[in-house]
Amino acid sequence: MTAPAILFDLDGTLVDSIDLLVQSMEYAFADRSRRPPVADWVAGIGTPLDTMLRSWAADEDDVRLLRGRYREHQMAHHDAMTRAYPGAVETVRALHAAGHPLGVVTSKLEFGARKSLKWIGVEDCFTAVVGIDATAKHKPEPEPVWYALDRLGGVPPQRAVFIGDSTHDMRAGRAAGVVTAAALWGPFSRAQLEAAQPDHWLRSFDDVDAVVRTLATRFAMT
Repeated sequence: MTAPAILFDLDGTLVDSIDLLVQSMEYAFADRSRRPPVADWVAGIGTPLDTMLRSWAADEDDVRLLRGRYREHQMAHHDAMTRAYPGAVETVRALHAAGHPLGVVTSKLEFGARKSLKWIGVEDCFTAVVGIDATAKHKPEPEPVWYALDRLGGVPPQRAVFIGDSTHDMRAGRAAGVVTAAALWGPFSRAQLEAAQPDHWLRSFDDVDAVVRTLATRFAMT
């Protein structure tokens, strides 16, 4: 196989939904004086929702209450506040047409992830959509990345690239043994991402093709 598998994160990478996630947090904590600062909440995007909520909840019952409020707001406003980043749809469709196995690895539930992918019109391009409900361990652990590769037919990690916007994505990809590419159009700066040591930097979706071609050439020689 010379066509590398491409894994994408979802929020902050394929879809611009950061404002929705922040507003869902603010809705969940609307009656609380103790709530997460927006910067802290954004920094945690990419990790499990319950993990983020647990730092600010009174107990596990409170985590469930906050989760329900959060998802209520998220689902109610999803369509109005979710849009594809420029070039995302065209890039995904071109990679799919070229025969690249495609997957999504996200900390959302699979149902929510598919809702977003369907909304922007690319759900049919992805053979694997791995949500938080698929594995016992989550990003930045490597398990969801390995699970996605297995769903793509057992793609070896060294023949795959994970494109994401957060350090959680880069660390999960590095731990899984895949090539990593950091998306700079999400909420995190290059300075914030450098600690995770991505293999490639992407300024826009226009840069994806060059990275994929480089990897395909390398794989063809091995």
